[in-house]
Amino acid sequence: MSDSEDMTEFASIVERIERGEVPIKNIERELICPICKELFTHPLILPCQHSICHKCVRELLMLNHDDSFDAGSECSLPGSPRSRVPSPSMERLDRLVRSGGSRGSISSPGWRRGSVTPRVTTIPCPGCQHDIDLGERGISMLFRNFTLESIVERYRQAARAAVAIMCNLCKPPQQEATKSCMDCKASYCNECFKLHHPWGTPKAQHEYVGPTTNFRPKVLMCPEHEMEKVNMYCEVCRRPVCHLCKLGGSHANHKVTSMSSAYKILKEKLAKSIHYLISKEDQVRTQITDLEQLISQTEENGQLAERRANEHFERLFETLQERKSEMLRSIEQSRNRRLDQLKGQVEEYQGMLENSGLVGYAQEVLKETDQSCFVQTAKQLHVRIQKATESLRTFHPAADPCFDEFVLDTSREETLIKEMCFGGVPDPPLIDLSTSRVYNEASISWRLSDDHLPTDRHVLEYRRLGAPGRSPAHEDGEDSGVWRATDGVYGPSAVVFDLDPDSLYAFRVRSCRNSMFSPYSPEVTFHTPPAPAFGFLFSDKCGFSTERLILNKRRDTVESVAGMAFLLAADRVQTGSYIGLDYIIGDTGISQGRFYWAFKVEPYSYMVKVGVASDSKLLEWFHNPRGTSSPRYDHDSGHDSGSEDACYEVSQPFTLLTVGMGRLFIPKAAGDPGGRVLPMPARLGVCLDYDACRVYFYDADAMRCLYERQVDCSGTMYPAFGLVGGGRVQLEEFVAAKRLTF
Repeated sequence: MSDSEDMTEFASIVERIERGEVPIKNIERELICPICKELFTHPLILPCQHSICHKCVRELLMLNHDDSFDAGSECSLPGSPRSRVPSPSMERLDRLVRSGGSRGSISSPGWRRGSVTPRVTTIPCPGCQHDIDLGERGISMLFRNFTLESIVERYRQAARAAVAIMCNLCKPPQQEATKSCMDCKASYCNECFKLHHPWGTPKAQHEYVGPTTNFRPKVLMCPEHEMEKVNMYCEVCRRPVCHLCKLGGSHANHKVTSMSSAYKILKEKLAKSIHYLISKEDQVRTQITDLEQLISQTEENGQLAERRANEHFERLFETLQERKSEMLRSIEQSRNRRLDQLKGQVEEYQGMLENSGLVGYAQEVLKETDQSCFVQTAKQLHVRIQKATESLRTFHPAADPCFDEFVLDTSREETLIKEMCFGGVPDPPLIDLSTSRVYNEASISWRLSDDHLPTDRHVLEYRRLGAPGRSPAHEDGEDSGVWRATDGVYGPSAVVFDLDPDSLYAFRVRSCRNSMFSPYSPEVTFHTPPAPAFGFLFSDKCGFSTERLILNKRRDTVESVAGMAFLLAADRVQTGSYIGLDYIIGDTGISQGRFYWAFKVEPYSYMVKVGVASDSKLLEWFHNPRGTSSPRYDHDSGHDSGSEDACYEVSQPFTLLTVGMGRLFIPKAAGDPGGRVLPMPARLGVCLDYDACRVYFYDADAMRCLYERQVDCSGTMYPAFGLVGGGRVQLEEFVAAKRLTF
């Protein structure tokens, strides 16, 4: 498809969207509040750009506190079982929300009088799970999402198409409304509309739309400056602002653009995205078919797994039942045999009693007088009597009553059964690039899978891929390319020590559950810095300007704000363009070796100079301050004069690179006509080789050298930063912590 045809199709898509020809269907889940699970009712836009119903935000702030301005029952609209609309009018609700000191505001224990929000206005966003601080003004600082309201209203109308909107002015019987006036906030039939909007009167100029119950304001007002219209868009906070917000409000140092420009850019982006999705409709349908097949296969395979599991357990049950029956049968046979033996012994001993059994028989034999007959009988009887006498002397039961040989030790089998894994193989974790940092030590973090089943431990593996620009044949390390594993890790992060500088390392991680390992996570590659990390904090003693620089408690973040001295100095200047720099340095210096540190400069910063400076140069800056200084005073200020470039070729006891307004300015060398402006990296790195008297500036994410230059290391060198106007610099946590502690 040619570019002209693509643009024509794109314009057609935009026109269809603007005319509302793209049907509203199957979008209900996009219109559901994540808290109340109902269709949005007067949604508010949180600072994180997620929307929540007004009543849900209020309930999160007030917990279960009864709100006086929302008394009155909520009624469900017919035709849409999931829609609810509160009874008070939205005008009254807006009026109450914006009246911070009005008489109608509520007052209750723990609340500010004259405000509908508590002092602590932090709520968890159900969309991104982040804590959202609404500030002192609370709900009144949030914009209503009128666009979402309109879409919800159109959805409701489509859902209740059979229920017509009636005219608000007709006398009974009411007629069906044909249009709604956005200025009068009422719906009319044709006759009533002509009657109340006569031709030639101001009312004839009112804006009217199709029948609706959603009347929104014609102009969006600033929630912070209630009498001002929003006419700009803050690119930092991603919200509409008015001119007072930009001049002296909370958006003074933020980058803003005109509302028309933001409207055009965002509309084009959204329309292009919609065009892309629509153009991929066949692909989406194919993927839906594939997913449906996967659902069917999952159902079939699940049923098959159930059948196989039942078969396995049935076989186990059958085997156990067989062994049980056999064991019970053996016990019964042994018991009967022992009982027979013991009962026979009892009968034998009972015969030894007088007048019974053997003794009684022997007494009768003794009465025999015939000698031959007596001898014939007494010989055998005497043997029996001797045996009985011997048994009395050495009594021993005929059988053992204990059944210890039938006691089973099934502990090993029970352990094996308990260790049988039915949870399946765990899903692989994912290494989190946003929180992982690699220096000469690496802190690697990962996100666990969403299968909600606990894991026993994790194994982090890493290997050295080599130094950039060198072939594997030149890598003489015996461990190069070999995966090395950390000990068992029981949390979502691990630290790897003793990494080689200026090298590529690959990392991967897997989880273990019940002795079963997940697949490895996708490999991620990090480039270690060219030198060990240098740990320091911002110094609050040497030349620090408390009037224009704000240093946080941890001393790892510094922010520049406009001060009165700057304004007074500017007032004395009649001609030319002048700026003043406020310097701040690290609390630790470098007198030998090679070190690296990284930091982040906020994109909205006006101008920040970063680099190194010697102690002698710092004394000159701090003890001979300039009220204002020309841009030509610093050699890398961006001036294009030839004298500047010639001077900059000379080695100086400092080197500062200029960044600001989302750009990084590279000082050009003599004979180099261009390439001086680059997009500002998200993270900047500085490497000082004290012994070689050279300093390097890096894109810390890609570990790519952006600029290098000779520097005079005649004294102790310090990390140096200069700020003017609005700006903010934050040290990397690894650098600020002086030492990794986890």
